[in-house]
Amino acid sequence: MRRTLSCLVFGVTVLSGSVSAQDDPNPWPRDILAPNATVTMYQPQLESFEGNTLTARAAVAVDTGGAEPVYGAVWMTASILTDREERTAELVSLDVTRVRFAESDDEHERALATLLETEIPKWSLTLSLDRLQASMALVEMEIEASQALDNTPPQIVYVDEPAVLVSYDGEPNLQQAGEVMVAVNTAFVVLLDLSESSWYLYAGPDVWYESYDALGPWTIASRVPSSVSQMVPDTLTVPEIDSVDTDGAPPKIVTATVSTELISSRGPAEWETIDSTALEVMSNTDSDVLRLGGGYYVLLSGRWYTGVSLLGPWIFVSADSLPDDFSAIPADSDQGYLRAFVAGTEEAQNAVLGNQIPQTAVLDRSQAALTVTYDGNPKFEVIDSTDMQYAINADTPVVLAGGQYYACAGAAWYVAYEPTGPWALADSIPDEIYTLPPSNPTYNCRFVYVFDSNPEEVTVGYYPGYTGSYVHYTTVVYGTGWWYRPWYGSMFFGWPRTWGWGMHWNPWTGWSVGVHGGAFWFGFGSPWIRPGCCWGGWWGPAGYRAGFRHGYHRGRRAGFAAGYRAGQRNNVYRQPRHQSRNAQQQARTQRSTTSSVNRPNNVYADRQGNVHQRNNNGSWQQRNQGTWQPNRTPQANPQQRQQLDRQHQSRQQGAARTQQFQRSRAGGGGARRGGGRRR
Repeated sequence: MRRTLSCLVFGVTVLSGSVSAQDDPNPWPRDILAPNATVTMYQPQLESFEGNTLTARAAVAVDTGGAEPVYGAVWMTASILTDREERTAELVSLDVTRVRFAESDDEHERALATLLETEIPKWSLTLSLDRLQASMALVEMEIEASQALDNTPPQIVYVDEPAVLVSYDGEPNLQQAGEVMVAVNTAFVVLLDLSESSWYLYAGPDVWYESYDALGPWTIASRVPSSVSQMVPDTLTVPEIDSVDTDGAPPKIVTATVSTELISSRGPAEWETIDSTALEVMSNTDSDVLRLGGGYYVLLSGRWYTGVSLLGPWIFVSADSLPDDFSAIPADSDQGYLRAFVAGTEEAQNAVLGNQIPQTAVLDRSQAALTVTYDGNPKFEVIDSTDMQYAINADTPVVLAGGQYYACAGAAWYVAYEPTGPWALADSIPDEIYTLPPSNPTYNCRFVYVFDSNPEEVTVGYYPGYTGSYVHYTTVVYGTGWWYRPWYGSMFFGWPRTWGWGMHWNPWTGWSVGVHGGAFWFGFGSPWIRPGCCWGGWWGPAGYRAGFRHGYHRGRRAGFAAGYRAGQRNNVYRQPRHQSRNAQQQARTQRSTTSSVNRPNNVYADRQGNVHQRNNNGSWQQRNQGTWQPNRTPQANPQQRQQLDRQHQSRQQGAARTQQFQRSRAGGGGARRGGGRRR
């Protein structure tokens, strides 16, 4: 299965000793001293992006000491190694495939081509993902939307007081752990004290709830037996959460055994009008609830549902079928982040394009070990509409395809001839694996790829779909919407779930778990109570930890800083459990470059290799016979003029996005910090 983007423009940061992507968000054009010449490269324009391979062209100027530099175009291909957290992509295996200098004779052009073919592969280049993503708006691409996702609304519960949803994957399932029983099919810490037949829910340091039933009602515990409290390690740390103004009362506990989402308001619903629209937003909730006329809309895991009241019933409405008022929401308002889920908006387009960029890594074969644990003998079931099977009682997704077993672990594929191994990094994956349907719990593994390999290393990558972010109805959504049957035996193995987490989205850091109530931190997960007893993917693949907070929930003006620190997503390849397999990259001797700060980044190469320059007044000139001359072609060919104007606009937008990212990350947060809803 190929993932291709074509006709792109992107921003590249060239590393040097004094200038970097961190402190210079717009370092183009770039100069390099080559033998007997100075080469200036203007911001490259991407022509294709397939897997982790880029093909680009760029305008260049070569100064060999003559009266005027010689302008031309160069085409390149390169593999990329991405870091989505740092929002960079390093170019490796850079190769010059074509050079054209229209104003030089054949002999001079061959000499210039030899110079660039020799020198450019020595350059050290790193892409800015924000520039790449912003410029992808120029792409005419075919995105395979996951039309088989399930949009059936979950059970939606509304309460007019601070509350926390404690969700079980079916009826509470218990396993023995010392003197207590542990509910293993929930992300929360729920314990049953056998001596008192009392249930306890861990809510944070020195904060417990108690009940005589796992499903409640729950009240704050006045005392906690030592057999229960000692199950929480003293070394357990919890992330910082946003402070919320409350009256100090503990949040209500709402429990569920089926797919459920919670809307919790601080008192009766309060409404505020969104500027420039007829929409009203519920201002005293952390959920996304809007009102328009006599109808209500709620955004859950990136999906819109509408109902006649806050109590429902609720029905799904696609992002391209929303009333026009949704697209009129001001981008810089507190509700501007909602535009990412409204079809046709710039924010929705950027979110979709961001979903097409993989996170990559190079893995060392000798260090990439894998053990798959089964609860008993391996058990496999047929995957609907395919000839493949998958393991239902394993702690790792295992697929039987073409007579071999493929395990997807830590965003990498392993292969074995037996279900129990031995496992080795896979050099390639059967095409049929990339037909895994959303109705199967291994679906997210179809977004893990093998890009390249050699006897020592394998280059792998995963798209956001691996961690639950999918393109659907021209926007992004979280989760497939399907419920997957967990495995219950002497061990519990669960699968990623769409509902119950109050998922929110941030344009830089992706999806983060929402925390209702805000008064306490509720400890997630029980593997530290009984290591190895249970595996619940909860909100992603095994071992993956989604971020917390609401990310972009504070409005676009708060920018990246609103959700970065606690909301940032982990790079799967950097998790401690996987770091040992990461290949140690050999330092490459590459030529340093400097930023041409005195020259504007206004030179472009078209597909034929002609070089164009945009003037401050918006007019265009074309390089011809050693001088810049008025460009008559755009006047005779409006389509080409539009393409040049769009490339200029994209380049400007990409630079602005990169600058916003850098400033926000440093703590600037854009024009204004905060901007949260009134409490």
